[in-house]
Amino acid sequence: MFSTVLLDVDGTLIDSNDQHALSWVDAFATEGIKADLEEVRRLIGMGGDRLMPKVSGIDEESPIGKRISERRGEIFREKYFSELRPFPKVREMILRMKDQGLQLCVASSSDKAQLGKLLQAAGVSDLLPQTTSKDDAESSKPAPDIIEAVLETVGARARNAVMVGDTPYDIMAAKRAGVASIALRCGGWGDEDLAGAIAIYDDPADLLANFERSVFVGHSVGLELEG
Repeated sequence: MFSTVLLDVDGTLIDSNDQHALSWVDAFATEGIKADLEEVRRLIGMGGDRLMPKVSGIDEESPIGKRISERRGEIFREKYFSELRPFPKVREMILRMKDQGLQLCVASSSDKAQLGKLLQAAGVSDLLPQTTSKDDAESSKPAPDIIEAVLETVGARARNAVMVGDTPYDIMAAKRAGVASIALRCGGWGDEDLAGAIAIYDDPADLLANFERSVFVGHSVGLELEG
């Protein structure tokens, strides 16, 4: 039986993946780098420490990498943040999980400062005080570091936890940490990309509508997870 739920934020609770991708493309352009929007969009869900070298070959810790990363954050806040909206029934889904007695934690590749603003924009910051960001881990998703940091912080066992996310990187990170995952299609990925999840729903509203038949209510799932 699952007792702890690890929640991704971007693309899972709030509709922000396109805006993140556009911010990266704009930021690369400030350094004369032409990044392909479709390529960047497929990498959203990874932290910048992984996305940046994949797109441009630039290390995030290099001088140019730091400039791009800083500019990306500025562009996201100034140009795109006002466009963000929570997915339907996000707050209701989280309240239903809390009513079920589940321990809820945030596990995001965003930095801590941005994560707080995203949770506020999603209208759930008051419901999710326990957060873990890329600042708490050496490597971002799809590395398991953020997942493992959450488990250690709240004292939860991997076998009793489940990750709710929207990208293949959420699923990979969870699997590497020995944690099951539930995927939502609202982040823009198809079922083939999300195949490692034990269940797939359209969005938070779909998960909420099917909550009584989900693994959260009186069900256990036999899993074989690779380390």
